Amino acid sequence: MTGPADHPAPQGPIDSSAVPRFAGIATFARLPRAEDVAHDGIATDVAVVGAPFDTGVSYRPGARFGPSAVREASRLLRPYHPAMRVSPFANQQVADAGDVAMNPYDIGEAVATLEGAADRFATEGTTLVTIGGDHTIALPLLRSVAKQHGPVALLHFDAHLDTWDTYFGQPYTHGTPFRRAVEEGVLDTTALTHVGIRGPLYGPFDLESDERLGFGIVTSSDVLRRGVDEIAATIAGRVGNRPLYISIDIDVLDPAHAPGTGTPEAGGMTSRELLEILRGLRGCNLVGADVVEVAPAYDHAEITALAAAHVAYDLVCLLASRGDRYAAGSHEQRER
Repeated sequence: MTGPADHPAPQGPIDSSAVPRFAGIATFARLPRAEDVAHDGIATDVAVVGAPFDTGVSYRPGARFGPSAVREASRLLRPYHPAMRVSPFANQQVADAGDVAMNPYDIGEAVATLEGAADRFATEGTTLVTIGGDHTIALPLLRSVAKQHGPVALLHFDAHLDTWDTYFGQPYTHGTPFRRAVEEGVLDTTALTHVGIRGPLYGPFDLESDERLGFGIVTSSDVLRRGVDEIAATIAGRVGNRPLYISIDIDVLDPAHAPGTGTPEAGGMTSRELLEILRGLRGCNLVGADVVEVAPAYDHAEITALAAAHVAYDLVCLLASRGDRYAAGSHEQRER
């Protein structure tokens, strides 16, 4: 971490009282670019990086434009998170590292390119919050964090399982990353959880296969009936102090909250429910995260991009609060 007396203080977002929020280059939360921070001799602790890739989709394309849409929607984010009681840009240097240039015609090459980029960030001590792109990108990112931490716990927010085997004979798609990750040994199979699952499946064997891989399932109906505090506490108990990767497909939200996505399903979570569950995980040993499947061509009034921007912001806040366990328990307990 940066910040000791013999190191430069972290650079924060552009001052909105000097430059209006609608002006200037659209970096995430109007943060400095990673190259500008490095030029000033400051190490980047957390990089928000784009992965503009959607060649792995099975239905509606367009998530390649997700990173730019989320950056634009993040202009109104501010530097203090009152619910989590953290200033995420004050105790760690967060910067926008731009986009990884991924081959849109060759999935294998694109996956290898992103994995290599993630590895380079890791050698610099930088933790990634990645904005997709389709869910194919989760596999190379998981490979990279496992090189540093060993098999990691996974918290996967999604309408869909994403543990299918192949599509049209292809092993690397947005519906297969977590089966590949289990097969490759990069996930800790004692701590795998899907949250928000709903909608039709091909048959009961989908659930049986998913269970054999080690996943537990919290459906969107479970979130409704059990409540966010109980769900967050259950997840936190299962993960414990393990290195944790969080992967969020924005279609975990109901289309009323996230219409701009490639495979929408009715009956999803609200933005508030998703954010509250994340806030209930404060203090977790988060080692990486992604927010994927924002397809702005299907969005209305930036609803989906705005939700994704706030989700990414909460992930950055979780990274700033690593090791801080005061918030274990319910929202009411946290406020007391």
